[in-house]
Amino acid sequence: HPFLKPDVISYNAAISALEKAEQWELALDLVVVMQDSYLVPDLVSYNAAISACEKAEQWQRTLALLGELTRSGLEPDVISCSACISACARGSQWKAAMAILEGMLKCGP
Repeated sequence: HPFLKPDVISYNAAISALEKAEQWELALDLVVVMQDSYLVPDLVSYNAAISACEKAEQWQRTLALLGELTRSGLEPDVISCSACISACARGSQWKAAMAILEGMLKCGP
């Protein structure tokens, strides 16, 4: 329909589908398209993109997304942090993984 415009929920569904299809680069592209469309990615958007990168062993990108998430004013949750820790573990980046875990412990429940 010509008057329908995708919203955050639409983008989140697409990013999640790309995550499941192991298309991390396209998932990241959609986050950028979303921002270019004046939509603000939410925690679901970031978590799906982080998970897509984690599955592709793109630990640097997971950390970049985690930083972007926090700079945008959102609080990472257990999904965000666990995916980053897993990506770091896969990339033999144990110091980064431990730093994320320590950050989680400082924030508390």
